[in-house]
Amino acid sequence: MYEIILEFELSILNALQSISCSLLDGIFVFVTHLGDKGMLWILLGLCLCFSKKHRKAGLCMLLALLINFIICNLTLKPLVARIRPYEYVSDIKLLVNKLSDFSFPSGHSSSSFAAAFALWLNNKKWGKVCLIIAGLIAFSRLYLFVHFPSDVLAGIILGIFSGFVAYKILNKKQSL
Repeated sequence: MYEIILEFELSILNALQSISCSLLDGIFVFVTHLGDKGMLWILLGLCLCFSKKHRKAGLCMLLALLINFIICNLTLKPLVARIRPYEYVSDIKLLVNKLSDFSFPSGHSSSSFAAAFALWLNNKKWGKVCLIIAGLIAFSRLYLFVHFPSDVLAGIILGIFSGFVAYKILNKKQSL
């Protein structure tokens, strides 16, 4: 059964490779780097913390990123230890450097959705913009052949969960 799922996921990634062109390559390399180490989201969260009006949203984003990091990077990635899709395909031309961590779940997808969803729960207008950016970052991981579709889907779900938990924690604390 695992082999069937693996082949299905690789077929999706190979289909994405068929639309590859230099313009999309450049766009998605840039987009994927927006999610590197969650720095975009950390900086945005910190900037929001400096504004009294947006401090709660910034704190929520940062807490969501912390929760997500613990679950995704410290727990699930080493526990599942799934190798990346480019390890299965020898003739793939990678547009980014090979990565040293495991594939499942996608850290870029989970951190992006954790921060964006946390922001959306606090500010729908800016949250929508960030959710679009998070979606593009998640898609870039597929386009660049560094994650399986299930890695990205799990990352999105985990990110939304982390954002929701952070929101609930901060709102419970404020109501005490």
